[in-house]
Amino acid sequence: MDTYASASEASRARLGRSAAGVARRLDWALIAAVAALCAIGTMLVWSATLPGDGSGPMEATGHMRRHLVHLAVGWVLCLAVASVDFRAVRGYAPLVYGATVMALIMVLTPLGAVINGSRGWIVLGPVQFQPSELAKVGLILVLATLLGEPRDGETKPMTRDVLYCLLALAVPLALVLLQPDLGTTLVLGMIFLGMLTLSGAPLVWVVGMLACGVATAFAVWWFDLLEPYQLDRLATLIDPSADPQGAGYNSAQALIAVGSGGFSGTGLFQGEQTHGRFVPEQHTDFIFTVAGEELGFVGSAAMVALFVVVFWRILRIAAGCDQPYPRLLCVGVATWFAFQSFINIGMGLGIMPVTGLPLPFVSYGGTAIVANMLALGLVLGVHVRDRGFE
Repeated sequence: MDTYASASEASRARLGRSAAGVARRLDWALIAAVAALCAIGTMLVWSATLPGDGSGPMEATGHMRRHLVHLAVGWVLCLAVASVDFRAVRGYAPLVYGATVMALIMVLTPLGAVINGSRGWIVLGPVQFQPSELAKVGLILVLATLLGEPRDGETKPMTRDVLYCLLALAVPLALVLLQPDLGTTLVLGMIFLGMLTLSGAPLVWVVGMLACGVATAFAVWWFDLLEPYQLDRLATLIDPSADPQGAGYNSAQALIAVGSGGFSGTGLFQGEQTHGRFVPEQHTDFIFTVAGEELGFVGSAAMVALFVVVFWRILRIAAGCDQPYPRLLCVGVATWFAFQSFINIGMGLGIMPVTGLPLPFVSYGGTAIVANMLALGLVLGVHVRDRGFE
C-alpha cells in the first residue's frame, strides 16, 4: 500500500513539473495579444447584438452568451493542443484532414444547410458548425507533413511532394467552391502558396502557382464565369457610391460607420450606425465597422497593432524552429491569420470586396473561433518543444 501511494505521489509530482514546464515555455506575449483581441471582440459583439430599442448594455443577448461559451471552449482546446507534443499531432494529420473532407462532403448532402446564400453549414438540432473553417486546420497539418518531411534523403520538397500537396489542396478547394464560398477558397489557396513558398520547394513551382492564379483570374473574368452578385461586389469596390441602395449598400454603410467614429470614436455601446443595424452582419463579417465607429481611429489602430504582434510572434516562432515540419505549421497559421485579417479589415475600409470572412479572434462564430484556437494551440505547442528547450 505504501509503495502504491509513493508511486502515485511520484506520478503526480512528475505531472506537476511537466505542466509547470509547459506553462513556462508558452509564448505569453502571443497569448496576451490574442486574449486582448478576444476581449475587444467580446465587447464589440456585445455592442453589435444589443437590442435596437436602447435597452442598454446590461441586457445581454443570446449571441453574447454563446460567444462567451465559444471562447471558453476554444481556449480549453487551445491549451490542450499546446500541451501535446507536435510530433504526436503529426501522426493524426491524415485523420484530421480526412475528417474535414468528409464533413465538407456532408455539407453538400441534405444534412447541409443554406445560410446567407451558401450551403456551408451542418445543422444537428441546436448545434451548427461550418466544416470549411476546420478544413483550414486539416490542410495546414497535411501540407506541413508533405512539405516538411522530404523522403529518400532529400533536404527539401521535390516535384513529387508538390504534386501530392496539390492533390491535398484540390479536394477541399473543390468542395468549398461547390458551396459556394469564394472567401474560404482564397484562404485555402493562400495557405498553400505561403507554405509552398517557404518550404524550399523548387522555385519553378512557386512561380508556376502564381502564374496559374493570375491566369485563372483572367480566365474567370474573360469568360464571364462570375455570378452576378460577385460582379456587383467588384463593381462596388471600384466605386462604392455607384449603387448605395443596392449592390453597394454594404460597402457604403460600412464606410459611413467607420468614418463616423472619427479619431476617438463615439464610445462603446454608443454607435448610432451600429445600433441602427445599418451595416449587415456587423457582429461577424463587418465587426471592424463597430470598432471603427465606437472605438475610432485610436481603438481600430490598437486592434491592428495587436494583430501585428500576433503575426510577428508566430513568425518569430517559425524562424526559431530547428525542423521544417513545425516551421511550416507556423507559416501556414500565420498566412491564414494575416490574409483573412487583411481581407476582413479591408472590407470595412472599402478597399477589398465583400467575401464573408470573419475577423480572427474578434468576430462572432463558434466554428471559426474553435478553428482559430486550435491553430493557435499548434503554434504554442511548437514554441514549447522545438526551440531548443529539450
